[in-house]
Amino acid sequence: MEEHFFQCPYCWEEISMLLDTSVSHQTYVEDCEVCCNPMELSVSYDNAVLSQFSVASIEQ
Repeated sequence: MEEHFFQCPYCWEEISMLLDTSVSHQTYVEDCEVCCNPMELSVSYDNAVLSQFSVASIEQ
C-alpha cells in the first residue's frame, strides 16, 4: 500500500488515500473524506511504481 495525496475535484481540499500497488490498473469510485462527494479514480502502476493517477468528479 502507498499513500497518495491529491485535491478533491469538488471542495479542493487536499486528501490522502491508500493505493494498492499490487494491482496494475484500477478504476473505482470513492467518496471524498471531507465533502462526501463521489470521485472516480483511475490508477496505474508499472512495476509497483505509480505511472498514472487521475481523479474526476462524477456529475450527479
